[in-house]
Amino acid sequence: MNNSIYEMFDTGGVRAALVGVLCILSLFLLAETITVAANFGRPGAPATDTITVQGTGQATFPPDVARVSFTVEHTADTVAEAQAATIKQANAVLSFVEEQGVAEKDVKTLSYNISPQYSYPGPCPAGSFCPVREPKVTGYQVSETVQVTVRDLEKVSDLLAGLGRLEVQNLNGPAFALDDPTVGYDAARADAIAKAKAQAMLLEKQLGVSLTKIVNFSESSGGYPYPMMYGLGMGGDSFESKASAPNIPTGENTYNASVSITYEIR
Repeated sequence: MNNSIYEMFDTGGVRAALVGVLCILSLFLLAETITVAANFGRPGAPATDTITVQGTGQATFPPDVARVSFTVEHTADTVAEAQAATIKQANAVLSFVEEQGVAEKDVKTLSYNISPQYSYPGPCPAGSFCPVREPKVTGYQVSETVQVTVRDLEKVSDLLAGLGRLEVQNLNGPAFALDDPTVGYDAARADAIAKAKAQAMLLEKQLGVSLTKIVNFSESSGGYPYPMMYGLGMGGDSFESKASAPNIPTGENTYNASVSITYEIR
């Protein structure tokens, strides 16, 4: 029987299997050793000896774009008539916008609406019988709202004046901004971090401790006000036949950020 066991383990297949098992075990032990070495010196629990500092930063940039929105709308007895009138005016307005050098990619339709218009029956005389009377459809209103992004800020004034002459409605803007606002927020965050680090170094000196590593970080970025909003009114008869070009200061935009940094100390 002992000879049979010896012969079984002496076969090539069993030997190869044993070698494979030993290789796998060696790789497992090697991986465990690397993991232990990598985590050497790291505490198993969160640091308790810490200080937390805050920083608030700002960054100011001149705008590089202006966004203007407006509406073209008409009311008629039928949807088709209202659409035709709206399309005619919208095409004229968009042609004017293109003449101002605004690229096609910078013109965007925000909404297109078709709404029935109603007339409502007046109140019944006091003390008289008042039958149920339903509202009556008197026509349809078709409106299109468009947003334009102007990259040549020197043309904003002429654009607004021209839109006024074309009698658009609900003209709003310009909203001056950075085309890529992350540039402003990144600069504000960098300022906030620098101030927080300066506060941490001051505390390190005053408290007689040593800063080791950052164990927590959080941030919040605030919005920024547009420097100016300009509205020409509701359109129609409120415009003069020749709208004058307004003076439009571009101002600057201020971006804000706040950070909180927690350091482990010794």
